Amino acid sequence: MPYTGDVTRGGPAATRALEHLSITKLSVGPMDNNAYLLRCGDDQVLIDAANDAPALLEVIGAAGLSAVLTTHRHGDHWQALAAVVEATGARSLAHTADAAEIPVVTGTLDDRDKVPVGDCELEVIHLVGHTPGSIALLYRDPSGHGHLWTGDSLFPGGVGNTQKDETRFRSLIDDVEHKLFDRLPDDTWFYPGHGKDSTLGAERPHLAEWRERGW
Repeated sequence: MPYTGDVTRGGPAATRALEHLSITKLSVGPMDNNAYLLRCGDDQVLIDAANDAPALLEVIGAAGLSAVLTTHRHGDHWQALAAVVEATGARSLAHTADAAEIPVVTGTLDDRDKVPVGDCELEVIHLVGHTPGSIALLYRDPSGHGHLWTGDSLFPGGVGNTQKDETRFRSLIDDVEHKLFDRLPDDTWFYPGHGKDSTLGAERPHLAEWRERGW
């Protein structure tokens, strides 16, 4: 079956194989969170140990894990973090501005930091608004288009929740527009913290509409 990014809570994981990197997407927990296992060579990292540690550890398997990257401080994105770190010995990394609210953080990240996954590399992009330390993670595929993990900062249909706070919304929509849409091409595929994937090209025509509506 070709990868579509459509997974359901409690259902099977979906894996996308790029030339150098494989991406396994799994939906876990009562809030239908997405967790992503990335593998390059013999190295694996997990984006958001959101919930259901046994399911995550089953997907991780015997290959182990070098790091867990948490996209932001909200608890639905790290319920399984402590258990996964304890079981695998992985590093736990999060943005400096959110790290104090996340258990078991062993190292911090800042904008434009690079995180290795074997011979592959993820670039940290700081997006302020959903939380002070929300991040996206970008893989620039040398053999294809970009791949972007956006946490709860960007979804198909809009940016993340800012609780009707106008200052936070302006910060988030500005960061998403200037750091993502202005920098990356339309074929960039993005993987959000909940729900289905999309591309920047599919969402780009709606940026002005999102800004106008205020969410």
